Amino acid sequence: MIGTVELAGMEFLARHGCLPVEKAVENLFVVDFSGEYDMGAAVRSDNLSDAVDYGDIYDIVAREMAVPSSLLEHLAGRICDGIAARHPELVSFSVCVSKRRPPVNGVAAWSRVKISR
Repeated sequence: MIGTVELAGMEFLARHGCLPVEKAVENLFVVDFSGEYDMGAAVRSDNLSDAVDYGDIYDIVAREMAVPSSLLEHLAGRICDGIAARHPELVSFSVCVSKRRPPVNGVAAWSRVKISR
């Protein structure tokens, strides 16, 4: 019984980016997680130990968001590594990291990087 668990819209103020101003001034980042796993045991037991604990997913994301990175790719990769290490029960998952108002020569609401495993 493969199902999907999602944790969407996790918001963090952080200093990720290549430019000096990005390292000095906090910006809004939003992280979305989506993962698939066999939910059969959790469906039958109603027990958290049989499910993916999305509180733990949040804690992994928060820990990595607190460590500055120049590239969103690097940040998203670290988040994926942390999730994969703690949650081998996931058949597949993705992490999307979005940065508000990226420094480009024009108007852009968000820049995003999505990594799937």
